[in-house]
Formats: sequence, structure tokens, C-alpha cells
Amino acid sequence: MTTTTQTPGTVDQLWYTRCPVPTASGIAHRLGWLDEEFAADGLALGVLQDAPPELARHHFDHRLVGLFREGGNVPALVARSQGAPTRLIGLTWIEEWQSIIVRPDSGITDAASLRGVRVAVPGWARTVAQSFPRAMALHGYAGALRSAGLDLSAVEQVEVDPRLDPSVGRDARRGAWPGVRELERGDVDAVYVKGARAVEEAQSIGAVVGVDLDAFEDPSLRVNNGTPRPVTVHADLLRDRPDVVTRFLVRSLRAAQWAASNLEGIRDLLALETGSGRDGVVRAYGDTFHRSLAPSLDDGRLGLLAQQEQFLADHGFLEDRVDVRSWAAHEPLAAALAVVGDDVRGQVR
Repeated sequence: MTTTTQTPGTVDQLWYTRCPVPTASGIAHRLGWLDEEFAADGLALGVLQDAPPELARHHFDHRLVGLFREGGNVPALVARSQGAPTRLIGLTWIEEWQSIIVRPDSGITDAASLRGVRVAVPGWARTVAQSFPRAMALHGYAGALRSAGLDLSAVEQVEVDPRLDPSVGRDARRGAWPGVRELERGDVDAVYVKGARAVEEAQSIGAVVGVDLDAFEDPSLRVNNGTPRPVTVHADLLRDRPDVVTRFLVRSLRAAQWAASNLEGIRDLLALETGSGRDGVVRAYGDTFHRSLAPSLDDGRLGLLAQQEQFLADHGFLEDRVDVRSWAAHEPLAAALAVVGDDVRGQVR
């Protein structure tokens, strides 16, 4: 299917995509709630994680009418800067074990001791949007160094393989986190990692945490690809069927409500989402993340996303600047919150 098969005022196919991380919409999908919501309308819901490459690529460029995306902000901002017709309808913030890992004998025990070390930086991928591992590493190091009054000039950047295996779609393969093998071989001294799978990979090579970014009290030091994480929608869908967009958010908010009292259940679902073991999920996400999955568009989160946009612009990831606040469409989330009531609204912060 292409974007030309739909005409204004009609929608005959919805699409959904997310990253392998905790998301309210991912829970709603796993529970069957998204299919259930739109089946009565005769609207099929295609999932890009199950799609062939020619469709799965839209996870990165968002040029597919009817597409909802809850995923990393690097591809979302890059796509918007390249002219993708998207709107921002929510932002989440989930701490997910952002760390800089090192070898046990490295002597690197805090951000200040990164001065002069070799850090792994993934090379550019096939497209700028797919180069999110590079953006993540650079901003991870930058946040750590800033906490110690330093900047990226204080470290030696060593380019490593960005791992170009398909990361979305039915042909996706699970590759090693960029830089982990180089750390094991001694080619670099430090690697930025995040998430459940990275926990397992770090353990598999005997690496330890040199800098725990999650320990920084200032959230601006932890801004990265998933913090904050945007929920975006194709602008044509929002224009033609705002009711569908609101209903998607209602189901996501209901899933956030379900998760808040089902820690063990969401851990099981998240192991499936991340492709990691349960222990990795527990280590990466802790025991409180399930209470804060609901999206919001508050000014604080928008400001943190604007910080990420500035970083990406400064480091060559954006063709044109993205005005984050004008990108945001507040009406769908406000309408969804009016539907779900006070019990869910209390989780949005």
C-alpha cells in the first residue's frame, strides 16, 4: 500500500510502529486493544514490526498515511526536518538504564575520569534517521561530560560499525550493540548503552558501569533518543479522522492505567517487546517505570525535546530546524484525557 491510495476524508488502513521499549501503545497492542478498537470500523491495523522492508522503512521516514509511531525521537525529528507530514501528539519519559560501560580494570569510575579516553561512536548508517545509534552515543557522552564541566572535546571519538542489520520489520535481526565488541577487544575504553538488551550484552563480556547516567538528578543530562520519546501521527490522518487519533490515545492511556497495577504482567510483555530476558528487563527498568507510561505534552517535556532538537541540529542530523512547540498538536490528547477520566489523568505528568 502507498500513501496515494487514500483520499481526503477517508481512511482504509491504519499502521502502527514502536521501538522495543516500554510504551503504553505497545502494551495496548500486545493486549489486543488496538485491533479491538478499530475492528468495528472495518479498519485493519498493520504493524511495521511484521511488515516487509518496503513498508518497515516507514518506521524511520513516517511517510505512510494512517501511521501511528511511538518511538525514538531521533528518527521522528529527522523525518520532520526532511518534510515528513507528521504531528506530535504525546511525549513519554521512561528511565531505561542509560550507562557508559567500561572494562573492570579501566579506572573509569565517574564522568570526570572520561577525560582523554577512547569512546565508541557508531558511524553514519544508510540514512540519517537510521543513524540514531550515533546520535545516542554522542548525546550520552555529552550529558555525562557536561556533569563534570567537560564537553565532547575531552574524549577521543573512535568510529565503530553502526550495525546496519534491519532493525524493524519481519526481516529484523538482533545484532550486538555498537561498540560492545570493540570494548571487549580493547579497541575502545567506553561505550554508551541503554535498555534491557544492553544490560545482557554488558554482562556477557564482563563490563561494568563506569558512569550511570540515570543517577544524574538533572533530567537535561539524560536527554537522548528515548528521553523524551514522542508519539507521532501522520498529519493526513489527524486532519481526516481526528476521532481515530483520539481513540488511539484513549487505548494507550487505558494501557498505561493497566500497567500501573500490573508490574509482573508488564515485565512479561516487555520481555517480548525488547527481545531480552526478564532479568534484563528488571535491571534496565527497575520497579517503578510501570506507573509513568502515560503520554503528556506538558511544557517541561516539550522543552527537553527542544534540547534534543538543538543537539541534533548542532551535530549534523537535521536538514532544517524543527519548531517543537508548533509541531505539537494538543487537541487529541486533551480529548482522550477527557474520555478516560481522573483515574488516568493522575498518571500524566
